[in-house]
Amino acid sequence: MDSFFNSKNIIDIVLKWKVQLLVVVIAAVILSVFFSSPIFIKPLYKSNCLLYPSNISPYSDESETEQSVEIFQSRDIRDSLVKKFNLAKHWGIDSAYVHFESTLVWEYSQRVHVNKTPFEAVEIEVLDQDPVMARDLINAMLDAYNKKIRTMHKQKFGEVVSNYNYIMGVKKGYLDSLKTRVEELGTKYGLLEYQAQTREVLRAYLSTGGGSVRSAEAKAMKKNLEEKGGEMLMLSEMFRSEAGTFSAMKLDADRALLDYNREYTYVNVLSKPFVADKKAYPIRWLIVVFSTMAAFFMAILIIGLIERGKFRGLSTEGNEG
Repeated sequence: MDSFFNSKNIIDIVLKWKVQLLVVVIAAVILSVFFSSPIFIKPLYKSNCLLYPSNISPYSDESETEQSVEIFQSRDIRDSLVKKFNLAKHWGIDSAYVHFESTLVWEYSQRVHVNKTPFEAVEIEVLDQDPVMARDLINAMLDAYNKKIRTMHKQKFGEVVSNYNYIMGVKKGYLDSLKTRVEELGTKYGLLEYQAQTREVLRAYLSTGGGSVRSAEAKAMKKNLEEKGGEMLMLSEMFRSEAGTFSAMKLDADRALLDYNREYTYVNVLSKPFVADKKAYPIRWLIVVFSTMAAFFMAILIIGLIERGKFRGLSTEGNEG
């Protein structure tokens, strides 16, 4: 067989069967042009978009780009596009078909592609028989992506805000109890500022010698300071410490609330999606070329087998003679 199908024999076959091979080639060209026409293969138009993710934090060991690719490929975004554009009807998938869901998912995977580029960007490509639909699907994906990230952030920062509000409520209740006790000591015992009042009592004693009305007031204050001064001093220090902690926590809570209420976008679009003016699939000339080549070589193979059969037949007759 190897010796029979060498280059010389192939050339001989082509020359001997040139008319038949020419007919095969012409027929292959005509049939491949016909079967690659829109009658049998719907032309698809491609729209694409190039972007970088922004305002997001990666999870685990993945990068921001890898996280974005995962989100773009999520079921939530896919389902939102299917529902918004009624893609099942648009792609001609019967909802009553027993494998409707898996067929729809497969069709979506063949038409919508999201990949990471070598330079850590995200590339989205969409193929559709309607070039405007291809562009609109990408724009809808960007909107759905922003909404999904925003929802995820609101859930995360909502928990943070809720925790801060709870802890700050507890802190505020504790501060209020300290303040109430300090006010009680001030109203009932006249204690306002431990160190300053201690100096005033000492000054009153030194200036009067302990024998005037003022000295009597100083004695009463001295007694109150001795009985409740330590508590007053401790409460004042505790109040200042707790107030400082509360103030710092309030700043963190305000930042969390700012993050919760922010309305950011989460993509920097480098190349916007567009309406294609030329189909991307099928590439008819490639189909014609490969189909014609396949038909030509198949014809050569069949003719070679026919010629080999004739050769064997002649050899057998010669031996019998």
